[in-house]
Order: sequence, then C-alpha cells, then structure tokens
Amino acid sequence: IAGFVISGSGAKTLLIRGVGPGLNQFGLTGTLANPRLELHTTVNGTDVTVATNTGWGGTPALTAAFAQVGAFNLPATSADAVLMVSLEPGSYTAQVSGVGGTTGIALVEVYEVP
Repeated sequence: IAGFVISGSGAKTLLIRGVGPGLNQFGLTGTLANPRLELHTTVNGTDVTVATNTGWGGTPALTAAFAQVGAFNLPATSADAVLMVSLEPGSYTAQVSGVGGTTGIALVEVYEVP
C-alpha cells in the first residue's frame, strides 16, 4: 500500500505501477506472479475505487512513460499492473494484491508524469 497526496489547484498525470514479476530481472525470488493494482480515494467519507489494472499489456505509450519518468523497463508480456491517470488534488491510496488471493513480493511506485 502506498498513500500519496496531490496538492495544488489542477490535475496531475501520474504513472502508478504494481510490480511483481518485473522484479525477477533484479534476481528477486518469491515475487507476486499476478498483481492487481487498485487506486482509491475517499469521497464524502466513502471509499471510492478510482481505477484498477492487472496485466499492463506492454503498450508503447506506457513504455515511453517509463522512460520519461526514469522507471525501469518491464517485460512487455509481464503480468505487472500499471495505471496512467489524471487526478485532481486530494488524498489517494495505491494498493497491490495478488489475483486470486496469491501472495508474494511486490513494489508500488508512483511517478508524476511531466
């Protein structure tokens, strides 16, 4: 789980990643094989799911965003989860869990896309 706050008066574009199998390239074992990334906020005291992703799909647009923010590359066919979203100021939580209740090591990353 990673919590973050967007301040200011306008929306910001963020790249949010839930990396499990992409960590294998660094020699880690026991990684979360199929991560599910959920982005949450609170509206009027109620938890709201803003976006979800499983399997980022290897798209050229996301690959370009990785390079733009300095994030390490993910294999195009990996099951890692990635969101690129435009968010208004407020408090948010990015949560990574395993599809089907699986467990393992995962990394949550949040980058502002210029």
